[in-house]
Amino acid sequence: MKRLIAGVAVLVMAMSAGVANANGLCGACNYNCCPPAACQPSCCYTTCKVERQTCYRTVYETVCEPQQYTACRTVYDTVYEDVQQTCYRTEYEQACRTETYAVQRPVYETSFREHTYTVQRPVYETAQRECSYQVQRPVWETHQRQVQRVVCRPVTETINRQVCRTVYRNVTETVNQTRCYTVMRPVTTYHTVRRDCGQWTCQPVHIPGPRVPRVVCDPCGMPRVCMVQCPGYTVQRRVWCPNVVEQQVPCTRYVPQVVQQNCPVQVCRVVPEQVVENCPVQVTRLQRDVVTENVPVRVCRWVTETKTQMVPYQTCRMVAEQKVCRVPVRTCRMVTEERTRQIPYCVAKQVPYTVTHRVAKCVPRQENYTVTRMVAKTVPRQVAYEVCRLVPVTVCNDNPCNTGCSDCQNSGTYESNYLTPGTIYENGNIQPTPDEIGGDEA
Repeated sequence: MKRLIAGVAVLVMAMSAGVANANGLCGACNYNCCPPAACQPSCCYTTCKVERQTCYRTVYETVCEPQQYTACRTVYDTVYEDVQQTCYRTEYEQACRTETYAVQRPVYETSFREHTYTVQRPVYETAQRECSYQVQRPVWETHQRQVQRVVCRPVTETINRQVCRTVYRNVTETVNQTRCYTVMRPVTTYHTVRRDCGQWTCQPVHIPGPRVPRVVCDPCGMPRVCMVQCPGYTVQRRVWCPNVVEQQVPCTRYVPQVVQQNCPVQVCRVVPEQVVENCPVQVTRLQRDVVTENVPVRVCRWVTETKTQMVPYQTCRMVAEQKVCRVPVRTCRMVTEERTRQIPYCVAKQVPYTVTHRVAKCVPRQENYTVTRMVAKTVPRQVAYEVCRLVPVTVCNDNPCNTGCSDCQNSGTYESNYLTPGTIYENGNIQPTPDEIGGDEA
């Protein structure tokens, strides 16, 4: 019980401290103690109006002009001279020296040994058996058959044939030839540019109050702390109302145009003509005749005959025999011998010879040349620029308290006196104006 009483006392002290510090929250926690005459008969505030002015400033540009002057430079010519030089080349001569060396010569000896082995020798025996077979023998007979054939006989005739040939003759004509050339023609077009010509307006914005702790009793009668939303306040916010206006801006550009011109030109052309001529031509044609002939035809028929023949055949049986053969055995032994050989070697000697070569030498000479250099020159010109400045304007509201609320509804209106021109305060955040964002761009 003592702990419960101590907790209630702490909560009461915290609530009293919150009432005492209510002025730090702009009266959000204790809004019932605001003065009743919070809304003035008229509310005037100062805003800023953007004025634009076109000014001119002098800009100096550097222009380069070509200037020619004569300078002198040294030119080196290459001259060649013949110089003789003695060189040496190496010549090689071949000589021989005698060298004695030992070699191992193989000596082969052959001996024989007897080897007994068994072989199988085939023994062939010939016998005969009787075999019957049938053969077909051809029998040829000759008959006569009539055959008709067509024989072509050449017949020559002379006829007249019309031959067409093409003859070309020259014809000169005068024709008009079209020649095209390009000229630059100025064309003026208009394009639409969108420009923002808006203005500033004031709109009321309701800002909700903060959430504060409050002690309430639950259904069981126990005190409990919960968060309660405090009433908000209304401020006047400057809002930019855009007014986009379309303007026509002229733009002149040069467009290439093709112009045609007719010029008389003499043209020589070749005209083909058809010429018909009669030419005698000998024509050979084939005349067909039918000839009947007797052709001997040989007919073959086959006659079957039965023949008997004795067919010999062989039988083979293997007989074992022992044989003795002499097998040669070859042995090798090495014999040392001394031999002499001639070894060639090279002897080098230096032989002098004369070489003539050309040596390049540079000879200087002076040569004049023309140089073009760019001389810098400063040229002034006027450049237009736009200056924007803020002009303070006083705006008065005859009936600022149009909500009809008897409470302290305008307790936050004092903040409008601290608004900086060119900024908008929304929910405690600073936002740039359309002038800073670039809303006046066309």
